[in-house]
Amino acid sequence: MFDFRPVGYVIGLLVAALGLAMLPPMLVDMAEGRGHWRSFAESALLSVMTGGLIALACRNGLREGLSIQQTFLLTTGVWLALPMFGALPFMLGETEARPVDAFFEAMSGLTTTGATVFTGLDTMPKGLLLWRGILQWLGGIGIIVVAMVFLPELRVGGMQIFRSEAFDTMGKILPRATEIAAQISVIYCALTMTCLFTYMMLGMEAFDATVHALTTVSTGGFSTYDASFSAFSGPLEYVAAVFMVLAALPFVRYVQMVNGHRTALLRDKQVYGFVLVVVTLVAFTTLVLLAVFPHHWEKSFREAVFNITSIITGTGYASADYMAWGNLLVTVFFFTGLIGGCAGSTACSVKIFRYQILFASIKAQMRKTRSPNGVFVPRYDGRKIGDEALNSVMSFFVFFLVTLGLVSVLLGLTGLDFTTSVSGAASALANIGPGLGDTIGPAGTFADLNDTAKWVLSVAMLIGRLELLAVYAMLTVTFWRG
Repeated sequence: MFDFRPVGYVIGLLVAALGLAMLPPMLVDMAEGRGHWRSFAESALLSVMTGGLIALACRNGLREGLSIQQTFLLTTGVWLALPMFGALPFMLGETEARPVDAFFEAMSGLTTTGATVFTGLDTMPKGLLLWRGILQWLGGIGIIVVAMVFLPELRVGGMQIFRSEAFDTMGKILPRATEIAAQISVIYCALTMTCLFTYMMLGMEAFDATVHALTTVSTGGFSTYDASFSAFSGPLEYVAAVFMVLAALPFVRYVQMVNGHRTALLRDKQVYGFVLVVVTLVAFTTLVLLAVFPHHWEKSFREAVFNITSIITGTGYASADYMAWGNLLVTVFFFTGLIGGCAGSTACSVKIFRYQILFASIKAQMRKTRSPNGVFVPRYDGRKIGDEALNSVMSFFVFFLVTLGLVSVLLGLTGLDFTTSVSGAASALANIGPGLGDTIGPAGTFADLNDTAKWVLSVAMLIGRLELLAVYAMLTVTFWRG
């Protein structure tokens, strides 16, 4: 019989911890003199009590390690339970958001998607703005741990090739995860504080700097203004781009650097490929933008750097309405969002290493076609790519494209137009944030979508954040049969 207790114990603890994370926004609202602090107090009490009771009820089932089935269930269950409780402050108090909108916003926050259904951010209680930032910050560090500890063990989407590079976790996932999370947390916090102080040094107010530091390092993209990052300009855009890139690099390399391997980051093939793609796209976009901003090299370069970095890392900030830049760049931005950052980072989407494995496989097949008697083995970072990892990556691409098509069709059936359906599906599945078009583009929000579309997109955000296969595996009969 399947034992749910170890899964329930961990989920209960995390729900209780989420409740405690509601206290800082409550204090901010109290200091601001807004009555919304009561909604945070009620939400925190409900979350802590519910999570604590679940953990106590399941405590007698705690084991040294988790089975594969329990690990799959835990990975998905956490990202399903936390948005439910994270949505409570949106439903209570001044905003009184409907459950569908509150859940959408919380899911978008914890998956670091950055799509929002809220307008009037400029006048929203500061506690809620801070809460949106905290949700994304927690989701960012959470997905790093999942990508470094759980997905390699579950052999999801080719992530097993990173098992030897990270940590030996087989058979002792929970204890080892605690040790890994401690090292990551220190680096993650240090990066966030550095970003915060840099924002403040360049003129951003303390509250705005705090929220934007949380959503920059998590590559989430929630802002404190309806205008997003266009409320700021100049040097702040360069700073944001730098920290978005740093957050999109593999955190395991940071851990290795701290532990004495100084060149670990520079030797990573992922990092090289990611930086090369960013530089190429920025250069191309800058040249095209010169036709939009004649004789404005610095502005063209700055807008290209910021917006390309924001989209490829899945942050979703917008400093301009790139829908007005012409069809060529709109197309470039759409496909840029489907690239993503490095595995083991806060960035989302397909991830650069999967494209590198795909191209390595294509190269080997082309060489074999030219020389049928030759033996050509696809390699990644100098190592042979095993059949298991290669098949897993190919499966991921197939599932990604099929899911993208399915979600697009479902959105179209709700009455959305073609552009909104396809770009909305890509935005949710790749956890990018803004889509294309007048409704969900960089100058719009997801507020005007119908309820069915919002539920579909919420599910798509969950599936995309957990690399698809971690969720799909639980839909099979063989999974529950063990």
